[in-house]
Amino acid sequence: MPSTLPTIPEIQAAGELIYRFMRPTPQYAWPLLCERLNTEVWLKHENQTPIGAFKARSVMAYVDALMKREPATRGLITATRGNHGQSVALAARQFGIPATILVPLGNSREKNAAMRAQGGALIEYGADYQAARERAEELAAEQNLHMVQPFHYDIVRGVATYWLEFFQAVPKVEVAYVPIGMGSGICGAAAVRNGLDLKTRLVGVVSAHAPCFAQSFAQRKPVEAPVSTQIADGLACRKAEQEPLTHLLENVERIVTVTDDEVEAAMRHIFTDTHNVVEGAGAAGLAAAIKERDQLQGKRVALVATGANVDRDVFARVLQ
Repeated sequence: MPSTLPTIPEIQAAGELIYRFMRPTPQYAWPLLCERLNTEVWLKHENQTPIGAFKARSVMAYVDALMKREPATRGLITATRGNHGQSVALAARQFGIPATILVPLGNSREKNAAMRAQGGALIEYGADYQAARERAEELAAEQNLHMVQPFHYDIVRGVATYWLEFFQAVPKVEVAYVPIGMGSGICGAAAVRNGLDLKTRLVGVVSAHAPCFAQSFAQRKPVEAPVSTQIADGLACRKAEQEPLTHLLENVERIVTVTDDEVEAAMRHIFTDTHNVVEGAGAAGLAAAIKERDQLQGKRVALVATGANVDRDVFARVLQ
């Protein structure tokens, strides 16, 4: 697997595949959001894909390349908190192969239902994502299934298509806040930023209650840290991996941590200012920008609503 990031022609080729089943998503400078941060803020609406999250783009490119390399692949398996699993199920259905998806016990009911609706066979296992992932790897070996990891060159290539749309539609972005789960989103941003030779500064956003990437970035090596976030499940990573960390160290200016309270406030602000539903991880970028509001005056800022998949009862409580 290449150790570099995807090139612009590779990202454009991924886009040709992805645009067969979805359209590019919009980005808007919502006036109330700009007023809230007292600067020009653009919000990319990855909450408006066929699975309500940016990962609609990721596994499609990955499985297309996989089936060309290994046409006898009998099925896919993965672990997830929700959006990655939907993406695997969506891609598997497009290519006519089965998908098995492991989620931790107590996972979002509505995300589980969405994965089943996409055709995934769901297995609940373990106390957190890492435990589910380790079990998925065991089952992959036992059942001769292909394990779809959350980070891979071809996954970054697919994810990067939204950054290509964004940076081409909104020139001269000075700073972009990017939530970090396993790292594909921010690596996609770096690939496009570098490929287009832009000056945009990339700021990673991590949950204060799932700080492994923040700690790994500070220590310049992968570390493991406990997860306790109750709202930003898309950021609930317990163990950082070397490859995405290497790209972060080379391309990211800094990392900001945000608390669950700050994320919930950002979810409310997005709903109030844009009337869009955004899940916890999807609001983390705004939470970070609000923390750094005084540093952003006069700058063009990019944020991403990375997903909309929040359970109804959770969102109702947040709005209260």
